[in-house]
Amino acid sequence: MKCPFCHSADTQVIDSRVSEEGDTIRRRRRCSACDRRFTTYERVELTMPAVVKRNGTRSEFDLDKLRASLKLALRKRPVSTEQVDAAVARIEESLLTSGKREVPSGFVGELVMNELIKLDQVAYVRFASVYKSFEDINEFVKAIDEIKG
Repeated sequence: MKCPFCHSADTQVIDSRVSEEGDTIRRRRRCSACDRRFTTYERVELTMPAVVKRNGTRSEFDLDKLRASLKLALRKRPVSTEQVDAAVARIEESLLTSGKREVPSGFVGELVMNELIKLDQVAYVRFASVYKSFEDINEFVKAIDEIKG
C-alpha cells in the first residue's frame, strides 16, 4: 500500500480490526519512509446486476438513485436515517444474492415496495402510486386495502 503522504511503497500494518458487521477490515498503517500513520479499509467488491428498464435499455444499478427514491417516498415521515440505510442494505443484498447479471426494473421496484410497506404505510402508498402509475382514486383504495390485508 502506497503512503498517501510521501507515496512510498514501504508501509507496515500496525493494527487490523474487523468491523462490527464483519464485512470490512480496518487497518492502521505506518509509513517507513516518513513515519506518518494512515487508515485503510478492505472489503469485498461484488458486482451489482445491471437493471433492464421497461423500454429494454440497460443501466448500471445506482445505489444513490435507490436511496433518493426511498427518501422521497419517506419525506416528512417518522422514519430514521438508520432505518432507511438498513432497507437500502437489504435491497442491495437481495440483488447481490440473486446471482443474476441482469434484473428487470420491476424486480427492484418490488424490493423497494416490500421494504417501504414494513417501514411506513403512507410512504408505501406514495411510492406505489408513482411506480404503478395510478390513474384514479380507486387504485389508491385498492392499494390501501392491500395494506389492511
